[in-house]
Amino acid sequence: MAKDEATAPGKNRVPAAPAARKALRVMVPPLFLTRLARTHPPLVAAGWMIAASFCFAILNACIRSLSDSMHAFETAFFRNLFGLIFMLPWLTRAGLGALKTSRFPLYLTRSVIGLISMMCGFSALAMMPFAQAIAISFTSPLFATAGAAIFLHETVKLRRWSATIVGFIGVIIIMQPGSSGFSLGVIVALAAAATGSATSLMVKDLVRTEPTTSVVTYMVLLMTPLSLIPALFVWTWPQAASWPWIVGMGVSGTLGHLAWTRAFSLAEASAVMPYDYSRLLFGAAIGFVLFNEVPTMRTWIGAAIICAAAIYIAKREALRRQSAPEPAAKGPALVQANPPS
Repeated sequence: MAKDEATAPGKNRVPAAPAARKALRVMVPPLFLTRLARTHPPLVAAGWMIAASFCFAILNACIRSLSDSMHAFETAFFRNLFGLIFMLPWLTRAGLGALKTSRFPLYLTRSVIGLISMMCGFSALAMMPFAQAIAISFTSPLFATAGAAIFLHETVKLRRWSATIVGFIGVIIIMQPGSSGFSLGVIVALAAAATGSATSLMVKDLVRTEPTTSVVTYMVLLMTPLSLIPALFVWTWPQAASWPWIVGMGVSGTLGHLAWTRAFSLAEASAVMPYDYSRLLFGAAIGFVLFNEVPTMRTWIGAAIICAAAIYIAKREALRRQSAPEPAAKGPALVQANPPS
């Protein structure tokens, strides 16, 4: 569910926008952060990624909590609405001229597919155990590898295909075919991951020519009215008890995206992506405390296989880009730089 991204020397680093940097200063003492970032950038990047994972776990908890009183389509609308509200200060300062682009059709396509991914992901959180839904969301890099080979005509060699197949074996373990663990929720979660990987490939293409802030702002500018259309068919006015969760969803989602962006501005994707899987640990803890859910052993085993496969793919992708001649070969250089919605 958005998201997006030069500070040399890394090709796949994602720059943090000035507005993002200002917002992040309230989270960590600036002097300490600046000194530590200069001396130990990978360590600081890991901290930002863990912070982002925590914020995204809180975001998912807010979405799950709202599912009892609000349809997933309406929740998606409020998620986009608050994302737009938090981007308005930057848009006000930068002016509409900052959004000038010749690639509007791709922005629109990305927003439509991103909205489908968001609605599927939100629906999956309401349909299946909390930690299980988060674990399946980690399959997005697996779909992205296949998508890069099919749509971007990237050469994917045996090792990466093998890792992708192993990752999907982890999905099968989580799905528990033939038992009560196999459900429509799993299929919907996989659809969210597949469409999310498609938006990642589009983001990868956009950031080659478009500013990071434009990519993020266009997303919320387009997805907010688009998400209102399906929400109107299931609309119910939020109850008073729902508003803290709605506001929490907006705050945690925005802070998560800012922290995610900052992490990628300090280190290579392959270095920071393993820390994203702390989201599963946060999710398991939140699921136990708020929803009285305990992940099954099959969920943990399947999640470990998926995460290991995704990390291996990220490492192989980093090695491929380092060995590729200039200009870099086509491929999802920024596929992992697309955070959860």
